[in-house]
Amino acid sequence: MPHSALALPSLLVSAFAAVVLCSAPAQAQAPRPGQLAPGPGQSQPSGPPGQSGQAAQGQPRQLAPPKPYKAIPVTPAQPYNDPSFVAFRKQLSDIASRKDRAALARLVVRNFFWMGEKGDKADKKKSGIDNLAAAIDLDNKDGAGWEALAEAANEATLEPVPERKGIMCAPAIPKFDEAAADRMAKDTGTDPSEWGYPARPDVEVHAAAKADSPVIEKLGLHLVRVMPEQSPAGAAAQEPQFLRIVAPSGKVGFVSTELISSLETDQLCYVKDATGWKIAGFTGED
Repeated sequence: MPHSALALPSLLVSAFAAVVLCSAPAQAQAPRPGQLAPGPGQSQPSGPPGQSGQAAQGQPRQLAPPKPYKAIPVTPAQPYNDPSFVAFRKQLSDIASRKDRAALARLVVRNFFWMGEKGDKADKKKSGIDNLAAAIDLDNKDGAGWEALAEAANEATLEPVPERKGIMCAPAIPKFDEAAADRMAKDTGTDPSEWGYPARPDVEVHAAAKADSPVIEKLGLHLVRVMPEQSPAGAAAQEPQFLRIVAPSGKVGFVSTELISSLETDQLCYVKDATGWKIAGFTGED
């Protein structure tokens, strides 16, 4: 279960909280809080044989039935300890709040990259700010791109990208035993996109999608299976307040959306030069 990337204009929706965990047709989009994605060159989710996001002939992949699984520990990434990065994030947050495109342009490198599944999508004939705008949908009339940028500024973790010297991407992915996760995916007949992890220990699992419903279990810091709800035919997809999950015990319950993070997410990438931090690129699925 390699942790992989997903595309941005989900990049930072509601604290990066409204991104899809599993996006097969006719299924509701399951949010993934506060996350972006693994850096350029990192592996894409392979999943068990035959378990792709869609089945043959464009039909939705059938979800495997709930079953118990081994709890694989997850260690969340820690904030990047560099005062200059903290100052840069404050600057970026201020720019996003003012929607100051000119100021943002000064923080974007000329050779901005935009990595998707098929390689670099950046138009090298365009400026860095124009490519960033396209990547995060900055010109969206409802302001979603600026909201995404503001959420990116709130992300304190960073990880290096071995394939790109000096490049750091956020958010950093958590640490877990990927070999064990691969085995678990095969044992449960699931796809990597169905797995996330709690934002903190002791997350309550409710019997129904209501905050006042009985608590049937509590989750530790380990991988958790998320089972997207199906949307009625023709119904508009809405961001759910609760996610239907399968606990390691095999019990099915509901957890507040904001308390489950995805292993798949977009990343905004940075580089630090003699003048300070700059936005260097974006990585996500096509």
